[in-house]
Amino acid sequence: MIADPVALAAVIAAATAVAFWLEGRYRWARNVGAALIAILLGAALSNLGLVPVGSPVYEGIFGPVTSLAIAWLLISVRLADLREAGPTMLAAFLIGVAGTAIGALVGATVLAGAFGDEAWKLAGVTTGTYSGGSLNFVAVGRELGLPPSLFAAATAADNIVTAIWFGATLLLPLWLSRGREKVDEVPARTASSLPSIHDAPVLRVLDVTALFALGFTLIWASGRLSAAVPAVPSVLWLTTLALAAGQISAVRRLSGAMLLGTVALHLFFTLMGISSRVSEIASVGPQVFYLMAIVVAVHGLVLYGIGKLARLSPATLSVASQAAIGGPTTAMAMAIARRWPALILPGMAVGLLGYAVGNYLGFGIAYLTRAFLG
Repeated sequence: MIADPVALAAVIAAATAVAFWLEGRYRWARNVGAALIAILLGAALSNLGLVPVGSPVYEGIFGPVTSLAIAWLLISVRLADLREAGPTMLAAFLIGVAGTAIGALVGATVLAGAFGDEAWKLAGVTTGTYSGGSLNFVAVGRELGLPPSLFAAATAADNIVTAIWFGATLLLPLWLSRGREKVDEVPARTASSLPSIHDAPVLRVLDVTALFALGFTLIWASGRLSAAVPAVPSVLWLTTLALAAGQISAVRRLSGAMLLGTVALHLFFTLMGISSRVSEIASVGPQVFYLMAIVVAVHGLVLYGIGKLARLSPATLSVASQAAIGGPTTAMAMAIARRWPALILPGMAVGLLGYAVGNYLGFGIAYLTRAFLG
């Protein structure tokens, strides 16, 4: 097992590099995307026992590296995109959240015998996490008193199902559009404005160092603001500050923000795969995985089914789905991975909205399920 922090960091970086290399070299890999390949490589490392369960390296990537990715990528976002795609994205997100709630009720009812008195709690937890991400998972799970063993198993199952669904939403726009990634909401002037990660811009030392300084400054400032106003999560402050900074002409002239953010984000993808350990589910049985899978499956059927009837583009549906299932980070990641620049900010916006509505929905569905199951 690779436990040394330096060696472990090298392995994670190498797996990420392999994902980029495959995407740039092979057609099938370009269709799959570097994000999904990184997740699969990370999962292989984890489930083969080649990397440890926990490490300070993971904390660094989950923390500062991912925060830097958010800051750098949001610096490149234009606020005009929110006006152009926001209403459609919001509608898709609300449809997806409704699908999540229905799926939680269905899953808890079908598997009530396997979980007994804990079924209604799991319904609430899955509703929370698949309406806005892991932040809601922890909040709802702790408040409802989910047993520690079930909490750990549900966390592992959540990671695996989220990773699988991320891969599915990467591929669904290709299949539903017959190989053409149609994004109705993206105007022509922004449809190709996101450069390919394989066509790197000219990087200047001054720009790169300035971006690092700016990124860390934004993270520090968001942390201080969150401490002063605890009711507002630090990611909301970071998002606001990064978006504001990105509208300053001097900041927009700095080259490399998108490239640096993309690299940092894909390191997060590799770690997302490493967090997907099948063995942790086995301790309480596969039923918890089945429950998570049912919720996400119903979510997908409702979202893509109603979305197709409403003639929403598969791109919008996929980003909205990730905003609900994984939260704002994976929503942004979906837009970045598939080069949909006009969907970055709307996806982030509804993902952050999920932080607010996820807890309310989680508790509401939990108590509704308890009443329904008696």
